[in-house]
Amino acid sequence: MPVANTVARYGSVAMTLHWLIALAVVVNICLGLYMADLPRDDPDLFAIVQFHKSVGLTVLVLSLARLGWRLVNPIPPLPTTMSPPLRFAAHATHFLLYLLIIIIPLSGWALASASPLGLPTNYFGLFHWPHIPFLADLPRAQKGPLRHEFGLVHKYLAWSAIALVAIHVCGALYHQILRGDDVVKRMLPGTRVSRVA
Repeated sequence: MPVANTVARYGSVAMTLHWLIALAVVVNICLGLYMADLPRDDPDLFAIVQFHKSVGLTVLVLSLARLGWRLVNPIPPLPTTMSPPLRFAAHATHFLLYLLIIIIPLSGWALASASPLGLPTNYFGLFHWPHIPFLADLPRAQKGPLRHEFGLVHKYLAWSAIALVAIHVCGALYHQILRGDDVVKRMLPGTRVSRVA
């Protein structure tokens, strides 16, 4: 399998980044929903939050790498038989997903940085991920309202991501089941693409 994208399919770098990010996003959505129901005095809450933050920061790094790779690596075109509204919907969904997988971790990083407690983010137990300096250095009295705002932004963006991931999966199923084209296979390792889009 080629490293770079071709006209027919995605290369191994794009595939690897796609599936790692997809896995991390699903894990973090599940963790976020689970944490929301935990009582504040739960003994496992701190460790779960630290893991959630570590996964989120990993999504940020991988997403920036994926965006950079996409900018220098043209993606396979959509099938020419797709209608203009469907092509627009596909491009819009991808654009919004790229936006969210970068902005959601950034909002979480801002949320952690604006915490009045000033607790460090222990990145998978390996090292302390630095806070955003201009937020971390604010007086404690200013951090409370900011933390609340960042928390709301993070939550609503996460719900938006849940909706977009569902739309993305439905789009993949539409291509695979109803259209029977090779759009999904282009992102699956070990598959043969029989038709060029």
